[in-house]
Amino acid sequence: MALSLYDLSVPTFLQTIDAVGGFLGRAAKHCADAGTDPDDLVNTRLFPDMAPFHFQIEALSHHAAWGVEALTTGVFAPPPLVGSMPFADLQAMVAQAGVKLRAFARDEIDACAGKALDLQIGPRRLAFTAEAFILSFSLPNFHFHAVTAYDILRANGVPIGKRDYEGRLRTVPA
Repeated sequence: MALSLYDLSVPTFLQTIDAVGGFLGRAAKHCADAGTDPDDLVNTRLFPDMAPFHFQIEALSHHAAWGVEALTTGVFAPPPLVGSMPFADLQAMVAQAGVKLRAFARDEIDACAGKALDLQIGPRRLAFTAEAFILSFSLPNFHFHAVTAYDILRANGVPIGKRDYEGRLRTVPA
């Protein structure tokens, strides 16, 4: 079976977006059980020069939802970063990214195959094809921020493991 641009993007992002939503829920429950405030996690970092938890969630949401949207528009233009916000708002942001991803139609995304896509990072312009953008920019950035968010929660005692990160695997039906 040949893989399409849709297959490479939407279900791949959704698998991890749904997993992130799940481990954010586990983090909220852990905090409730421990009598701590999940908002205390929002500005947590793995290392002083690394971005905080809230940035990881914003970035992974942007790379997923607006990464796929960029296929249709030819430009990666996520909304501006919000910054520190309540933990519940981060959960809502991840849920909204899932809703946005589920709204893309297979035909709409597959029609973008081979399309030119530009990315402007400061003065630097990067030219991609739709496939190269997803595979070499959005997916690597998305997974970096998703695993960093996972690691921040794990380092702060949230009882999550590899299966929580993997999410629902897309296995062949028996």
